[in-house]
Parts: sequence; C-alpha cells; structure tokens
Amino acid sequence: MPSLKTAAPKAKFSIFNSSDSGPESVSAEFQGYSFGAPVSCNGEAVFTTSLVGYPESMTDPSYKSQILVFTQPLIGNYGVPDTEARDEFNLLKYLESPHIHVRGIVVAEYAWRYSHWTAVESLAAWCKRENVTAIGGVDTRAVVQILREQGSSPATIEIQGSFEPKPVKAETDLVKTVSTKEPFFVKALPSVKTPYNVALIDCGVKENIIRCLVERGANVTVFPYDYPITSVANQFDGIFISNGPGDPIQCMDSTVPELQNLLQTDSLRDIPIFGICLGHQLLALASGAKTVKLGYGNRAHNIPALDLTTGQCYITSQNHGYAVDADTLPSSEFKPFFQNLNDKSNEGMIHVSRPVFSTQFHPEAKGGPRDSAVLFDRYFCNMASYKASRGSKIKFTLDTTSMSTERVF
Repeated sequence: MPSLKTAAPKAKFSIFNSSDSGPESVSAEFQGYSFGAPVSCNGEAVFTTSLVGYPESMTDPSYKSQILVFTQPLIGNYGVPDTEARDEFNLLKYLESPHIHVRGIVVAEYAWRYSHWTAVESLAAWCKRENVTAIGGVDTRAVVQILREQGSSPATIEIQGSFEPKPVKAETDLVKTVSTKEPFFVKALPSVKTPYNVALIDCGVKENIIRCLVERGANVTVFPYDYPITSVANQFDGIFISNGPGDPIQCMDSTVPELQNLLQTDSLRDIPIFGICLGHQLLALASGAKTVKLGYGNRAHNIPALDLTTGQCYITSQNHGYAVDADTLPSSEFKPFFQNLNDKSNEGMIHVSRPVFSTQFHPEAKGGPRDSAVLFDRYFCNMASYKASRGSKIKFTLDTTSMSTERVF
C-alpha cells in the first residue's frame, strides 16, 4: 500500500533570478510532493529560520502574497489549532488574523501525522481549506543558499494537474488588501476602571499586538491605514502604527502624509506614538528619513537587537524585507534606538524630546521570545504622563457602540 507521501501529487518549486521575471531566468528547480491545495501559485520567495509558530507565521498579514520557505526540517507535526477560537478580548486565540496570508509554503519534510493537545486538524487540511499551495520534499538548505546569494526572489510552485504559473515581481498596494475596511473597537476588560484610549493605524496588524495593548488596560480603536488620524488624535492617549506587508514606499500617498500631519501638529506634539515593523518604517518616512530593501530580509525568532541607549541586548522576533537607513534620520529630531547585531541594520528610532519611538522587530512576538515586551510598558508610561498633563482636555467622544468588534474585510 503506498504511503501518503508517494500517493501525493507531484509538485515543483522554481526560483527565478530576481532581476528578470522571464521564464529563461530560472535559477533553480526543486521537485517534491503536494500536501496543500491542488493549485499552482506564484509570489516572492522568502525564508524564515523560526523553529515553531507556523500557524502564526502563515496568518501574519506581513507575509501577504509571499511564498514562505521554512528552514525547520519538519513542519506540521503539531497540527493546526482551532482557527476560530477567541479569547476574553474577542481576539483570535491561536492565529494572527482570520485567514492565511502566504500564497504558498515550502518545507523539507511534511509530518503526515500530527499530535498536540490544541490541534483540531492537519496542516494539509488547513491549507486545502484556505486554498494555499504547499510543497514538501524540498532541500530547503539549498533554497536558503540561493536566496541568501541572490536575495528574496520571484518563485512559483507548480502542482501536477494544475496550471503552469508565471513568476511575478513583488506586488504593490499590499497594505490596502490587509487593512481593515472600517474602524473597529476592542475593549479592555471590565475590571479596568480607567482604561487608556489608543488609536491604532492598521497596516496589517497582528492580533497579538492588539492583545498586548488591551491586556495592559487600553481600549483600542483600530482605523484603516489611510484614515485621517489627525482629525481624531486629540481624543486619544496614544497613537500606534502597526506592522504590515511590502515596501513602505507604497504608503507614501496614504499613511505617510497622515503621519506627517500628526508629527507637525503643535497641539499633538506630546502625544505618545509607538510603531512596530512597517509602522517603524512609515514613521521614519514621515520624519524625512529613507528606507532600503534588504537582500533577503530578517525573518526569525532569535535575532539579537542592541538597545543603543542602554547597551542591553534583546533576542527578538522579526519579519521584514525593508529597513530604515539610519544615516538619513533627521538628527535634530530622531536618533537610532536599536541596531541589529547580525547585519548592523537599523532596528528602531526614538525622538530626542518627544514620547515617540518605534522598533523594526516585534516586541509582541507570537511566536518568539517576549524579552522586549517591556517596550509596551514604556509606551503605557508615556501615555500615563501625557494623560496626567492633559487632564480633562482629552475627551473621547467617538461612538464605538456602532463599530464592529473585529476587523472588517
């Protein structure tokens, strides 16, 4: 009797030269087997060295439309938890968004049998249900060598019996596809008597970022990426700019001008601002700095980031393909906050006099280490000072009763 692997449809993973998307530019091809949806796909191939957390990574909006290569040799061994389970804040308990955002996944070995107390289905079943392509049996070590040498690249996964996909360059306007279409409201627990009010700009926010805010005692109003945030900012104790996918330049006509207005409005100069990942890059662009595309990015759960103000090192969770050029930060306003100790790229910035800071890495880390979660506490300390200084001048009048309690697609 044939095994599940030998009975699976054949599949092919192809990597193309990143400077040319034509069919003649194939860099490498890898034969394997399909264990996901029976459909071919294309996208930008990137890799993560994280050992755990494939359900969280696959549902992270920052991976929108990419083909994700896992370097961990065995994937799928603990299955997939309940994708609809929610916590006391009505946030998804196990995932970072309601659906898978990667277009396809590439693994060395797929675990056909899974075992975990939270699992309700296999990774294969989940991929098929979400129409996500998945290929196993690939030498992911060789794949990573190629991606490290030529950078994140156009790629395809072709499934036997499906269409032949064509490689595409990295897509634009990805933030627009993952941001909530309307504001929604996540309330702090009733035990919090005087909650803070945080306005979160959604560029593709992870559920755990919202959780890190509400569990510390904040009511969080989540706005679309292009919402005129300055018009309501005076009602809030703090502004938060989320993670998200793609090149930050794609937001130069939407989010960035709103952040520029925010930074330049005198009455809001003391409002605390915190940005993470893409939020960090957008805040930097709004301040006048520039961003650069990294060769193959940083996607892992064990990347050291040095706090340049204290000399303390944090082990961080990261997922980005772009970075802020620290040399272009306006020195009269911002200074570098963190530095990546592997590639020396910028990992954060902090204002020289205002309660504004941002990080390239993920302090909320799900999955990954929570060493730097104290930055959320720092943000709340900033909000406490702002609220104390403003007193009754902050009046929250937005009607949240008519808002959804979860993201709107």
